[in-house]
Amino acid sequence: MLPTITLFGKTIGTYVIMALIGGLLAGVYACRAAAKRGQDDNDIIVVLLFAALGCLLGGHLLYALTNLPAVYQIFFAESFTDFLRRAVTGFGGSVFYGGLFGGIAAAALTMHIKRMNIALCADILTPAIPLFHAFARVGCFLGGCCYGIESPLGFAAHGNPLVPAVNDVSRFPVQLLEAVLNAVLFLVLLRLYSQSRQKPALQGKLLLIYLPCYAVMRFFIEFLRGDEIRGFVGGLSTSQFISLLLLVTVAVVWLLGRRSAPRTSA
Repeated sequence: MLPTITLFGKTIGTYVIMALIGGLLAGVYACRAAAKRGQDDNDIIVVLLFAALGCLLGGHLLYALTNLPAVYQIFFAESFTDFLRRAVTGFGGSVFYGGLFGGIAAAALTMHIKRMNIALCADILTPAIPLFHAFARVGCFLGGCCYGIESPLGFAAHGNPLVPAVNDVSRFPVQLLEAVLNAVLFLVLLRLYSQSRQKPALQGKLLLIYLPCYAVMRFFIEFLRGDEIRGFVGGLSTSQFISLLLLVTVAVVWLLGRRSAPRTSA
């Protein structure tokens, strides 16, 4: 693990570096895919920028919801410095699902305002989600966050100042496993996107394919997670609980879509 590196005399977190690389590659992919479908890549860039803002906001808000006692303590700050310290404690972390839903909502709103083809643009942008996520999870591994359970099949960090819990304990590299699965999911979605031109049944459906696939993946990956900071709901981790809700929601959307689809007589 390598939580930070020093470049030109400045210390930079490796998670930030990997997230930036993932964001850049996701943006390049989305712009190229949009251009091939006759869409304005400048519009795609605007959507991505607002999606990134929604991702940041949603991730921190959901983290705060799982950390309400710390958020409550903000109201008892004794000074501005104390307020900032308590605010960082309450809102400083991020939960992926919050970022995912925040990013989707911001992207959808931006596309609606700009009167873009939402179904087509959603298909274009969906593969970019696991592509970015794969690099972000590598950043998590390097930084030591989102760490796995104690396991002889793992890695032990020494002297990690950012996440002391990983020091001198062999932990399963669950971050790298999720990175690989996200990379595979990106390739699958990319293949489906390329086939969607010839298969109308796939058009506008890639997000509804990605969401349940990731939900199932995340539900089982949670059993290998060793950090419990995100809280639990009814014996399940917060992310497992959200995964189940997401599966039910997508199933309902699929059923409603099938019922409302026009039927053709033979």
